[in-house]
Amino acid sequence: MSSMDLPADTPRPRSRTARETAKARPATPLITWVTLALMTTSSVASLRAAPTMAVYGLACVFLYLVPAVVFLLPTALVSAELASGWPGGVYRWVSEGLSKPLGFLAVWCQFAMTIFYYPSLLAFVASTISYVIDPALASNGVYTAIVIMVLYWTGVWVSSRGTKALAGLSSWGLIIGTLVPGVVLVVLGMVFLGQGNASAAPMSASHLMPAWTGLASLVLIVNNFLSYSGMEMNAVHVSSLKNPAKEYPKSMFLAMGLVLLIFILPALAISWVVPADQLSLTAGVMQAFDAFFGHFHVGWLTPIAAVMLVAAALGGMLTWLAGPSKGLLEISRSEGYLPPYLQKLNKNGIQQNILVTQGVVTTVIALMYALIPNVSNVYWIFSTITTQVYLIVYLLMFVAAMRLRKLQPDHPRGYRVPALPLLCTVGLLASMAALVIGFVPPSQFGNGSVWAYVGVIAGGLIILGLLVPYAFLKLRKPSWRTQNADAPAGAGQGGGAA
Repeated sequence: MSSMDLPADTPRPRSRTARETAKARPATPLITWVTLALMTTSSVASLRAAPTMAVYGLACVFLYLVPAVVFLLPTALVSAELASGWPGGVYRWVSEGLSKPLGFLAVWCQFAMTIFYYPSLLAFVASTISYVIDPALASNGVYTAIVIMVLYWTGVWVSSRGTKALAGLSSWGLIIGTLVPGVVLVVLGMVFLGQGNASAAPMSASHLMPAWTGLASLVLIVNNFLSYSGMEMNAVHVSSLKNPAKEYPKSMFLAMGLVLLIFILPALAISWVVPADQLSLTAGVMQAFDAFFGHFHVGWLTPIAAVMLVAAALGGMLTWLAGPSKGLLEISRSEGYLPPYLQKLNKNGIQQNILVTQGVVTTVIALMYALIPNVSNVYWIFSTITTQVYLIVYLLMFVAAMRLRKLQPDHPRGYRVPALPLLCTVGLLASMAALVIGFVPPSQFGNGSVWAYVGVIAGGLIILGLLVPYAFLKLRKPSWRTQNADAPAGAGQGGGAA
């Protein structure tokens, strides 16, 4: 009998509030909002993107702040509400708010972005290693391709063995490969300027805004969206806070401040010592260290800095290599999205066939570094395709969040975003703008063919982000479902980028 059939004097059953639901759940270990802020910082912040923004000198402050306000903040807050109400990651959120096929598209794009992410990450590693061997190798495409292939397949081998000792590498990577080198870079830069040396990039107030030379002058802002991606990964911890409604926003604002400092200050330090026209997008961090250490007559520290950066980057790669593919696997086993071959596990319970298939594609991509003369251009193209594919995840997430607030307003949530429609609209518009701007070649590409650039980016986005998942959905068979569809699938928590 429904509540509508009860006698008038019978108390109506009421749905539990979010606070009551939280009390009813089994107790989970609590963390402080400061701890969550540091966890978020470690998963988002990196020195790898610093050279990309150092090209713009003082204007990098503007180029980092804008996406932080219009993308980072909406992503962090909206994903917190979704995670506190619908555990299971982006697949669950989009499936509940939109549809299961679109949920698969979201978790596929979350996985697919790594196909281009790892080559660009390992290109950074290759250029960094070159400063231990021979700095001239940083611009050598054949050398870069070999390093990418060797390191990726080594990572696959390590991951396939189910090594659990790698779990703590991401937190150590923040300290060893990000915080320490970042602080050293900034301190050396300040001492360098304090000695009266001129900055390579103008530091006057008139240079706070990027020079407007057409739409291409703002293209580098697109890369910052990927720099901030992965905030949704830590939203799962919102229920571990004592008072999520008050502490989660405080945690995100602190994390945003720390992330901005880690992004902006090293980028400025690089711009002080390396002229923009000489800056490599892959080796820019090491160019700055090399210049600073040379100036202060401690050149022997250059290889040490390189080893620290390499250790952090490789630790991040190994830690996250199997993450997104694990989420895709779990969803596919319950819903039959991937053929049985790609669902097979090795004796250690690792989805080795997915990793190997991804490795074949990564090898093909790595060869492009050997075939295209300018390593920086290849690096930029792959970074942009990565961003474009990952933006699909956020477009779906923001739409799903608005739909869930409308369709399931009383569903228990541990955290409710104030002004959710406004935040989702801002995030949607920002993501769509970034998607469009991503098709415009940056000014560094000079006289290259605009249509060739657009064709490569569009091809990567359409094939990897849309056609491949569409093919899987159209070709799937009932026999592809190898697990009970009602089994919980904890997919999609692996975020982006290390």
